[in-house]
Amino acid sequence: MAVEDEGLRVFQSVKIKIGEAKNLPSYPGPSKMRDCYCTVNLDQEEVFRTKIVEKSLCPFYGEDFYCEIPRSFRHLSFYIFDRDVFRRDSIIGKVAIQKEDLQKYHNRDTWFQLQHVDADSEVQGKVHLELRLSEVITDTGVVCHKLATRIVECQGLPIVNGQCDPYATVTLAGPFRSEAKKTKVKRKTNNPQFDEVFYFEVTRPCSYSKKSHFDFEEEDVDKLEIRVDLWNASNLKFGDEFLGELRIPLKVLRQSSSYEAWYFLQPRDNGSKSLKPDDLGSLRLNVVYTEDHVFSSDYYRPLRDLLLKSADVEPVSASAAHILGEVCREKQEAAVPLVRLFLHYGRVVPFISAIASAEVTRTQDPNTIFRGNSLASKCIDETMKLAGMHYLHVTLKPAIEEICQSHKSCEIDPVKLKDGENLENNMENLRQYVDRVFHAITESGVSCPTVMCDIFFSLREAAAKRFQDDPDVRYTAVSSFIFLRFFAPAILSPNLFQLTPHHTDPQTSRTLTLISKTVQTLGSLSKSKSASFKESYMATFYEFFNEQKYADAVKNFLDLISSSGRRDPKSVEQPILLKEGFMIKRAQGRKRFGMKNFKKRWFRLTNHDFTYHKSKGDQPLYSISIENILAVEKLEEESFKMKNMFQVIQPERALYIQANNCVEAKDWIDILTKVSQCNQKRLTVYHPSAYLGGHWLCCRASSDSAPGCSPCTSGLPANIQLDIDGDRETERIYSLFNSYMSKLEKMQEACGSKSVYDGPEQEEYSTFVIDDPQETYKTLKQVIAGVGALEQEHAQYKRDKFKKTRYGSQEHPIGDKSFQSYIRQQSETSTHSI
Repeated sequence: MAVEDEGLRVFQSVKIKIGEAKNLPSYPGPSKMRDCYCTVNLDQEEVFRTKIVEKSLCPFYGEDFYCEIPRSFRHLSFYIFDRDVFRRDSIIGKVAIQKEDLQKYHNRDTWFQLQHVDADSEVQGKVHLELRLSEVITDTGVVCHKLATRIVECQGLPIVNGQCDPYATVTLAGPFRSEAKKTKVKRKTNNPQFDEVFYFEVTRPCSYSKKSHFDFEEEDVDKLEIRVDLWNASNLKFGDEFLGELRIPLKVLRQSSSYEAWYFLQPRDNGSKSLKPDDLGSLRLNVVYTEDHVFSSDYYRPLRDLLLKSADVEPVSASAAHILGEVCREKQEAAVPLVRLFLHYGRVVPFISAIASAEVTRTQDPNTIFRGNSLASKCIDETMKLAGMHYLHVTLKPAIEEICQSHKSCEIDPVKLKDGENLENNMENLRQYVDRVFHAITESGVSCPTVMCDIFFSLREAAAKRFQDDPDVRYTAVSSFIFLRFFAPAILSPNLFQLTPHHTDPQTSRTLTLISKTVQTLGSLSKSKSASFKESYMATFYEFFNEQKYADAVKNFLDLISSSGRRDPKSVEQPILLKEGFMIKRAQGRKRFGMKNFKKRWFRLTNHDFTYHKSKGDQPLYSISIENILAVEKLEEESFKMKNMFQVIQPERALYIQANNCVEAKDWIDILTKVSQCNQKRLTVYHPSAYLGGHWLCCRASSDSAPGCSPCTSGLPANIQLDIDGDRETERIYSLFNSYMSKLEKMQEACGSKSVYDGPEQEEYSTFVIDDPQETYKTLKQVIAGVGALEQEHAQYKRDKFKKTRYGSQEHPIGDKSFQSYIRQQSETSTHSI
């Protein structure tokens, strides 16, 4: 989700690999083992949970998670929980990485010590405060000072045990005094509006007669501070929970008698000190956090146009897109934004055809065609992942689900057989599974997306032209992608392709490994099948599939998905499952006396309709046809005092739904918006709040059919599979070019060297593919100029923003470490430029 910032859109995303935990503290019971899972949290809001690993103190998770981050956050946190069947699951420990520290660990496997979780480690949220110092004349004519402290509001307080009923205490503290006052409790909100003012006498008149240690005429204002503590009013007997504090010395009023600022809440100064960090074990993580600052489209035109004409450059190795692949450390880095950009502008097929043809020309042996990690291979992989995900689900999901549920034993390695298992039975089980998966794949040709078929056609033609003596190369060129790099990896690791929610258990994982190996070999059409297996038991098992009918089925399938004349029948008319899961919905209250309460329901979205059911697999209780969805928008939290709510607006009413967290809410809103984008009667205005108590809470209109009072959010592309922002992808490519600028300059030198000197290549230049030095040099010059222009725009934007930004504003509260480091960087930059 983009955050608009004066013409610049900011996107945040995070990709996480949760590896394993080590040396967790043992359970006090006799077994000492624990059943643990790990959660991913934005601050304290859970957005992902791994599977439970049972009976282990060193659980291995190996799970991946990616999300677009829809809001601001301070910490990316990971909690390890111990499951308890009878009571609330207990937290063993956590890792909390501050947002500004995420770059330190960028794309590196890192072990983090688990920290204790207590109120002081869980502080989040911000407070808006005003102070005013005024002179007051007492009845006796003596002047003294009074301090007015106004608590305006708080935002983003943590929710403790599912509730947040906050109040604040305000204390004026000094060396010789402490005077505290308290706000009202605000129920069921973590964004309380207090707007309460407290008055404190700061200096006492000299006639002050109370006998105490005030033996001086006036207190030193500089030694006083205002302390604000936030608490959650608890119904439990353990007392109220601490939510955070802030301390403001009255020195801030030296320059002016009034002061106003936002502050981040902080842990207590005297907070309970945590135990030694190695007491709780550690967690291995790999985190890639990306922040894209995207300008409007015009800024990117020169670089974008240069990239998009790559398919037409002769030779293609002199094109801007190919050059990006040459300078990036890993081809994957370049392939992801390139493919997305070319797909967005409908140019992916000519681009991939050009780079694949160039690679085929350089290939000497038909048996090694497309086997390396080249730019062409990575781009085709990425295209299949983007355009083929629904195809993969339609083809494989039913079979994978059956294998996971039926749990039949399929071990065929005699060494690994368990007691009581029969080798023949296991072989038969495995053979049935392979047959099921193989037929699902080879009969799915008509569903293969057109863009994939067009690419396969160009691969087949290029390979057949290059190796005219090899009749099978037209098949192997295509099977090396569709079988080896698309279906086989999805069978092997179904969770990475969203075919299963988590990693499968060890037995199912072994079964899927054996199926994947067999299907891969069947698809490869290799000459000597048995020789392609290192293990003798696999060669024996493969005898089942040595019949000609299997090879014929593969060839027919490959012919179908790589023929240029192929027309896609109305396979898309079959309902495609797009998303499903439990959420909470507000009862529609269609009966006159119906209770408008909230119920947990199983929601299911296809390209035909949006339904909810009592449980998964039940008949739908209610169905909305896609063409009846007029808008999908967020619902303001104040409507029901519930977070992460959205509304699906239909002609007669709106359906109010609560998702489990902010990431899930964004996913549902996005996909529902995309699938209904082309509806004829889509609304342009809507009500951001609910209709309750006879009126709309937002605009107070009394008619439930009153037109909306706010404009609907901007539309998204209608294509479900390829929701791509071309400007964002160009910004990513610019960032890559910018980070590899030294390599671009070295490549320029290599072009110059090749142009004037035709002898043996210098070692440092031989890493680049340069077929035409002059053309390549010309493109490099344009790339460097385009990147330089964008770099200047970013620098200017930062300078302008630095001038306008106030530390202590709502966007940058006092205590914002990332902003403090930003100020430091800008000050250093300004000093250097002077």
